[in-house]
Amino acid sequence: MLPSLPLPLIAFAFDPIVNIGGISVRLETLGNAGAIFLALIAAVLVARRTVTIGARPPDAGEAEPDDSGRLRSDDLLYITLAAVPGAVIGGRIGYALNHRSYVDANPGALLDVGWGGLELALAVVGGLLTASIVAAMLGAPVGRWMHATILPLLFALGAGKLAMVLGGSGQGQPFDGGWATAYISPGPWGSLAPALPSHPSQAYEAIATWGVLLVVMAIMAFGGFRRRSGAAFLLGLGLWAVARALVATTWRDPAVLGDLRMDQVICVGIAAGSFGLLAVVSGVGAARGRRDAGTAPGAGAPPTSSDGLEWPDPADRPRI
Repeated sequence: MLPSLPLPLIAFAFDPIVNIGGISVRLETLGNAGAIFLALIAAVLVARRTVTIGARPPDAGEAEPDDSGRLRSDDLLYITLAAVPGAVIGGRIGYALNHRSYVDANPGALLDVGWGGLELALAVVGGLLTASIVAAMLGAPVGRWMHATILPLLFALGAGKLAMVLGGSGQGQPFDGGWATAYISPGPWGSLAPALPSHPSQAYEAIATWGVLLVVMAIMAFGGFRRRSGAAFLLGLGLWAVARALVATTWRDPAVLGDLRMDQVICVGIAAGSFGLLAVVSGVGAARGRRDAGTAPGAGAPPTSSDGLEWPDPADRPRI
């Protein structure tokens, strides 16, 4: 018998588990797998437009000043795989911070693969760090790799959050609005008290993440981030962290610092670091642009000798 629920609301009564060839699989798992698959395809398509894939010719010389080297296809694979251990380590650290009292009482729980899960924000940061380290070791253009990654990453983060709707995970605080969601079939569902009408926080975060995706895409479409130095990634990461921190105000997690939940504290730190690095990268890029403009052929006044005589500009000098 279905529980009595206030209306209007969005009630889910489907089975979150499907049988495929005799194997039971959660719809949320299938949704996450599809999100990752589509993100990888998008990454390849974006990379082909922003990074030249292939071996560097023997006579290509050093990389250009804007770090526009070539990224080999196998390097792209190695860099992607390198993000996995960093994401796992960062995600476990974040999960331990969210459940600090339990981890303090059970120190071995952090290494127990059967306990808990991963925290998303530090998983993203950890994956970025290990992938960037491997990219630097391979001599790959880190700035362009980051530039090519931000759009697929934001898509995957948003799609992954939307997939949580299929498993009932990530439900927020109780809510009596018209868009409150409740899971009224037996389940099993990923949130406690799934039948309690609540904020669809996972859907909020998916929408906010794709909003950030559209903002970054619009800036790129209007000619922003032409140097492809990683500034687009830093902006997207910072905006995503801000959006996640705002959505977290609807979460069920307890406050740990004033009114802030642990994930909000983490996201504030990520946003501050991203915007700080963005300012540094932008400043370096602007200085490099001024330097390149000042050293371009024909730029500035013609050179003069120590005795005040002006030498002809080589660009205007007639051929002999």
